[in-house]
Amino acid sequence: MDLSKIKMVVSDMDGTLLNSKNQVSKKFFKLFADLKNHDVHFVAASGRQYYSIIEKLDAIKNDIIIIAENGGLLNYEKQDILTTILPLDKVQKIIPLLRKIDNSFMVLCGKKNAYIETNAAKPISILKEYYNKFKIVKDLTEIENDMIFKIAIYHFKSSENYIYPFVKHLENEIQVKISGEHWVDLSHFDANKGFALKILQDMLGVSKEETLVFGDYNNDIEMLECAHYSFAMSNAHKNVIAIANYKTKSNNDGGVETILEQLIRDINTNKS
Repeated sequence: MDLSKIKMVVSDMDGTLLNSKNQVSKKFFKLFADLKNHDVHFVAASGRQYYSIIEKLDAIKNDIIIIAENGGLLNYEKQDILTTILPLDKVQKIIPLLRKIDNSFMVLCGKKNAYIETNAAKPISILKEYYNKFKIVKDLTEIENDMIFKIAIYHFKSSENYIYPFVKHLENEIQVKISGEHWVDLSHFDANKGFALKILQDMLGVSKEETLVFGDYNNDIEMLECAHYSFAMSNAHKNVIAIANYKTKSNNDGGVETILEQLIRDINTNKS
């Protein structure tokens, strides 16, 4: 495997670039400097809020491209290139249904803020990890002055077992994605990381063969399909492992960093 022709690296955050403590390694930031020196674009692609991604990658925030909200937002050089929203009539129709899911809470993910109906300590603690800007409101159906990218539902046990069966019937009208062990996201059909990545590739003239992607969960599948060098983390969901062309170590064992080290070695070897 020769990675010397790579022009763009795209990485999911949770379960991929972030370890189980939700931290980015010091090694990654050193490797990023090498990527930048070799004119390799780096894209952080996450279900997280834009502001949360910026906080995690603060040291390099001015030098990266961001795909946030599972593809609902594409930001390049501080400009929003793409915003794919969920129409308010869909939002207002779905929210009453989601309130019926036991042992869960939902987040309305807007461009200005995330919104949540509960002020209970545990949901707020979880929310703060993924959403830096949020408001507690009485009724999510009354939010009208914001662009809504998605509705995220968190289950305290398992999203796949307890949320997905409850919302699966909505797949004919909106996109339903199991985005993590505890999360399911509901959004516009075009609000996925692959759709945003393809627009970015076309804009920058980067081919599938020049793109390297890392992912671990079902919301990464479309963007993995945009790259020949698609890597599943060893801790990835079985669906991701099945679709990826390659596999790397887990997020706790430096899986992203291991491949980036090879990429930089290959570029240096090719130039020498």
